[in-house]
Amino acid sequence: MEGLQVKPEGRYVDATVGEGGHTSAILEKGGYVLGLDRNKEQIMALQKGMNNDHLTLVEGNFADIAKLVPAKDKGNIDGILFDLGLSWAQLKDLGRGLSYRNLDEPLDMRLDQSGELTAEYILNVYSEDELYEVFAKNSEEVKAKEIAESIVNYRTTKRYKKVLDLNNTIDKVMGANAGKTYSRIYQALRIEVNEEFENLKKGLDGALSVLKPGGKIAVISFHSLEDRIVKNFIREKKLKQITKKAIAGDRQLSFERSAHLRIFSS
Repeated sequence: MEGLQVKPEGRYVDATVGEGGHTSAILEKGGYVLGLDRNKEQIMALQKGMNNDHLTLVEGNFADIAKLVPAKDKGNIDGILFDLGLSWAQLKDLGRGLSYRNLDEPLDMRLDQSGELTAEYILNVYSEDELYEVFAKNSEEVKAKEIAESIVNYRTTKRYKKVLDLNNTIDKVMGANAGKTYSRIYQALRIEVNEEFENLKKGLDGALSVLKPGGKIAVISFHSLEDRIVKNFIREKKLKQITKKAIAGDRQLSFERSAHLRIFSS
């Protein structure tokens, strides 16, 4: 909130409105908010729970932010926020295999139902080389080759359907040291299914196109590859960084320890 310098009657976009935490904070300071989320269930929940004439909620992918911002507001947006983490509700209630802890959920991982690609399809159809590429490129998993090979071996006798199936494969490669590997493999698959890196690049371009001169963009990322995209964008567009370095999350908090916040202006 400090970085965005929210002001009464200012116009803001929460590009990942989720459960509405950041949006509520902006509304409390008197700002107008356009809240976007590609997850229909989260938009519907907020429409029931938040009644504020300064708030407009729209179901949509932030990659399309330039289209989703009304014509009258283009070039007049004071600040835009991207929080690239999954919300607790998505992990707990969406039922699409986003968490390795929900053993009986299907390996879907789509954040919305518009796309056709699922984690189940990737695991059952991608070649060993393609699987290696997904794990190495999207999460820099050091055991990417071994896990890709194990997946191909597993599916010769059984089809991947549920979270437990994938966990068993990771366990076979990693043994008792699977903890962080679970997180990286699930993250890599989710990124592939939802085209998250490509969408982030499009979203940043779109955000800059609707921002007013001197307006601010804040991005909370949760791993180094996302942060690298943001850092490269700032450099390539010659934007002004409000903070010299990324602000790190609190390492004592599990949901925040890998977070990095960058704030910059046009």
